[in-house]
Amino acid sequence: MDLNKRFWEIDVLRGLAILMMVTYHLIFDLNYFGAYYLNISWGFLWFFARTTAFIFLFLVGVSLTLSHSRAELKNKDHKKMSLFPKYLKRGLEIFALGLLITLGTWIFIPQDFIVFGVLHFIGIAIILEYPFLNRKYLNLILGIIFIMAGFILTFFTVPYPWLLWLGVKPAGFITVDYFPLLPWLGVVSIGLFTGNILYKDYKRQYKLPDLSQNILTQIFSFLGRHSLLIYLLHQPVLIVILYLLGVLDLGNLFPLFNL
Repeated sequence: MDLNKRFWEIDVLRGLAILMMVTYHLIFDLNYFGAYYLNISWGFLWFFARTTAFIFLFLVGVSLTLSHSRAELKNKDHKKMSLFPKYLKRGLEIFALGLLITLGTWIFIPQDFIVFGVLHFIGIAIILEYPFLNRKYLNLILGIIFIMAGFILTFFTVPYPWLLWLGVKPAGFITVDYFPLLPWLGVVSIGLFTGNILYKDYKRQYKLPDLSQNILTQIFSFLGRHSLLIYLLHQPVLIVILYLLGVLDLGNLFPLFNL
């Protein structure tokens, strides 16, 4: 068994999600900075954004099962060795990147800066989901419960921000990126369930034609393999491109440039 192989369909789907994310953020930037008005709070674009997030976070769950299966098989002669430090380290690294995003948005868009965005969420989710990496139907049940709980919490507001990470918001809370544990942890849980069913013991449990050498597959796989780097860089790149095209005025965009 080749434990270093990649499942091209996972990379392709993640690459598609990254491309969808960049497309949505381009539309979001045009709207947010007043270049063009587009309704992103409802309708197709609202659905498009959440579909993108669902795919990406679902794949976080699937990828966690693949990573865990591979690590267990590589260390099968040391079964008593805990793999938790590996996932704790990875989760903290991604959460730290989220804090850098918080700092950057606090400097440039303090009125809407990111408090608990997608990187904060993924970092915490990796740590919290560790005890459930080998579970199947429990993850499906938890996923449904978490999603339903998140939906219910949207009807409640509190006068303080301390439960933002959970999904309880104060009235009037606004941010440009928000992924609380509820409902989104449910999406990761469903990804864990799916990964344990479809990729048990790091083997594809269904038949799929080998399209790994197709040019489109390779392009999307490349995007999928570098999704974190693309996420970190795409917004600055989009803003620079829009500025060079004369769509955005950096003086109006960031007050800092007027100093």
